[in-house]
Amino acid sequence: MKKFINSIDTLLDESLLGFAKAHADIIQFNAQPHFVRRINPPKSGKVALISGGGSGHEPLHTGFVGAGMLDAACPGQIFTSPTPDQMLAAAQAVESGGGVLFIVKNYAGDVMNFEIAAELLDCPNASVLVSDDVSLPKAHSTGRRGVAGTLIVEKIIGAAAEKGADLATCKKLGDKVNNVTASMGVALSSCTVPALGRPTFDISDTEMEMGVGIHGERGHETLPLTSATEIVEHLTGMIDDEIKPEKHQPVLLHVNGFGATPLMELYLIYDLAAQYWERRGITIARSLVGNYTTSIDMAGCSITLSALDEELLELWDAPVHTAALRWGC
Repeated sequence: MKKFINSIDTLLDESLLGFAKAHADIIQFNAQPHFVRRINPPKSGKVALISGGGSGHEPLHTGFVGAGMLDAACPGQIFTSPTPDQMLAAAQAVESGGGVLFIVKNYAGDVMNFEIAAELLDCPNASVLVSDDVSLPKAHSTGRRGVAGTLIVEKIIGAAAEKGADLATCKKLGDKVNNVTASMGVALSSCTVPALGRPTFDISDTEMEMGVGIHGERGHETLPLTSATEIVEHLTGMIDDEIKPEKHQPVLLHVNGFGATPLMELYLIYDLAAQYWERRGITIARSLVGNYTTSIDMAGCSITLSALDEELLELWDAPVHTAALRWGC
């Protein structure tokens, strides 16, 4: 294993200190317990938006703390859920009278710990559960995982909260976005968790892992490596079957890298995915390409499609100023 680290035990702390220094105009880092919050306090009465999860997915979630998006994010250890005391401390630090909305990816540890924090919090609160991964069936025992669509949920709710939407409205909006968003990923390699020191699974140079999550786990099947066109046809077909966009439906197309895939390849994937839906008369109204929901150093990508209406378009376009996403400011 070759990585730029001093110690596995101090890696997360040192990374967060560097992140806070690099973006001191946007965020501040609370060391005990760990959370990152907006440096400028939210307006009185604003709904506080809090998300979090295991580290290793950067810039998700800490990179999305700032104006127009999250008020705080709680980073756990690599691929490990943050603890309820982190979530509770973050909520108490940023709550300003409008209540708290937790945005939670559907993983057992995240769900359990956010539920505990919500029960301990002495102010109105609600949760949005993100479950955009269509590689798993809806009837899966633990439900579908929350993956790259989490960014879209956080951005759109963030814009609404910034405009003054109340807690119930933000909750309803988050559920709406989740219901019109679908993602699916493919990996060409595993990732290496520093504490493990080796790839989490073995895969040959002639294979690919279809339907991977974002924690280094295998997908639902190992397939022979094929052309980019055939890979995209597989991913987009699964997504299209789920969303079923109508002709002329405006959509947001997001191609997300898992950490080790060059932008040259991600833009190729984007072009192929755009062609797939354009041939069906779908309007690619907005796009986002890059490494936003990563899996440490995994080679691979995911495709996400969100069906948009006028409300969602306006909220997506609203100003945002975070470390990893910014426009209109």
